[in-house]
Amino acid sequence: MDHLDPSLMVFFTLKDLKVGKRMAIHFPKRDPANSPKLWPREEADAVPFSSNQLPYLLKLFSFSPHSSQATAMENTLKECESKPIKGEVKFCATSLESMLDFTHSILGLTSEPQVFATLHQTKSSVTFQNYTILETLMEIPAPKMVACHTMPYPYAVFYCHSQESGNRVYRVSLVGENGDRVDAMVVCHLDTSQWAPTHVSFQVLKISPGTSPVCHFFPADHLIWVPKLHAQGSSSM
Repeated sequence: MDHLDPSLMVFFTLKDLKVGKRMAIHFPKRDPANSPKLWPREEADAVPFSSNQLPYLLKLFSFSPHSSQATAMENTLKECESKPIKGEVKFCATSLESMLDFTHSILGLTSEPQVFATLHQTKSSVTFQNYTILETLMEIPAPKMVACHTMPYPYAVFYCHSQESGNRVYRVSLVGENGDRVDAMVVCHLDTSQWAPTHVSFQVLKISPGTSPVCHFFPADHLIWVPKLHAQGSSSM
């Protein structure tokens, strides 16, 4: 790899999703107890969430305009205000209620949403190492899916989005070189033809848009919402 930032090492192609496959993966170890909390809707809605209000917001949160926090806030607001790609619906949720409203609007009000997240079975401070796929614990049918990613901000903000093109969702069991065990969530995007050629996954995998499904591991504080699974004859766990 040409000196890639280790934090980008989350992408792989669908053909690599097999038992025994070994790959370098980055899992940020963010303790949810120390992460910013989702505010109740009334509180979140009382504060403007807009890049043209950034000077006011920096004063409100007591950040200097040239601080790293100010840059992070600006980047988050710009990302939230950017136009979605073709076939994508996106929304930045600043409260649990707004996240659930958006999820319902995508998955349909009739289906109860179910949420999945990566689970670290062991505690360690190692964030980047080689992992081996031990087994695929389940493939989760996701005719529709909403992925929510945490964004750097003084309170919890989730960048939630859904793409019309097909996705596959998996939970896989991984073991790290140091013995770390992770039940990791994976999303595979089957059609990447509408993605920007500069998308970081193409740089990591050295492929072009539309040539191959792109899969990625989810950090533990990111969420995947799918319609609730109704138990079939046998459990897929």
